Amino acid sequence: MNDPHITILMATFNGARFLQAQLDSLLIQTHANWSLVVSDDGSRDGTLDILRAFDIAHPARNLRLLKGPGAGSATQNFMSLLTRHDLPVGWAALADQDDVWLPQKLARAVAWLGDCSPDLPALYASESTVTNAYLVSRRQRPNPRPQPGFRNALVQNIFAGHSTVLNKAATGLVRRAGIPGHIAFHDWWLYQLIAGAGGICLLDPAQTVLYRQHGSNAFGASCGVSGAIKRLGHLARNDYGRWLFDHWLALNDAAPHLTPEARALIRDLLAPPLAERRAAQFRRLGLYRGTQRGTAALWLAAHLGRA
Repeated sequence: MNDPHITILMATFNGARFLQAQLDSLLIQTHANWSLVVSDDGSRDGTLDILRAFDIAHPARNLRLLKGPGAGSATQNFMSLLTRHDLPVGWAALADQDDVWLPQKLARAVAWLGDCSPDLPALYASESTVTNAYLVSRRQRPNPRPQPGFRNALVQNIFAGHSTVLNKAATGLVRRAGIPGHIAFHDWWLYQLIAGAGGICLLDPAQTVLYRQHGSNAFGASCGVSGAIKRLGHLARNDYGRWLFDHWLALNDAAPHLTPEARALIRDLLAPPLAERRAAQFRRLGLYRGTQRGTAALWLAAHLGRA
């Protein structure tokens, strides 16, 4: 399919400061066959006024403005969008309210996903350029990426939600699986679910998004020294271990949608590790992160009871 219709799903909350720039970047996409659905989680600034003005100025985009779940979480807001049964089951692209898309963003996703069987769930994400609040690029090292797969997805998210696009089969899978309980990150969940279901997960090395970092980011980029400090803090508070376990529980609930191999891995991880330590279990199951150093850190976290 060379010209699929893509529903852009955007979650907003008090995003007036940067929202207009993101909306403007959607309008210059070289893949022009798209419409916009926005779930607003109770904005009290000018967000809704900006969206209503956009709708009036661009009626062909068929903007739908929905009331969000009010859970105070971008993850819950995005999941409410992805699982709404009154939205079309088709290609979907996730959009943050404060980024800027480069013109080829959607076109590259269509080119990559277009080679996949339409009957097989497929997930796409690209790299992004990390910027400050004024869209000035930050110096960053290339981010090493592992081969996508379920054994990686169980312990690491490499699919950034702000650049994610799903084909029709993937959107249908996510909707059938429903909203999982207590997951930390919607983009990580999409990677885990689609990889676990035997789908295709594609990482484009091109930078197609200006990923704006500012004081109100829900989570933000984890690069450089500040990123390392942030990761150590999550490890010390056992955030990482809690995130892992919550996502594994959600995958267990979604077991009917997973392959037999993926179901077996989840059962093994959720069983009390009586006969072996967690680090040895991770090695036996072949779980891995993006680099050898990252995988070694995973085993160390498991040895310390933080994974």
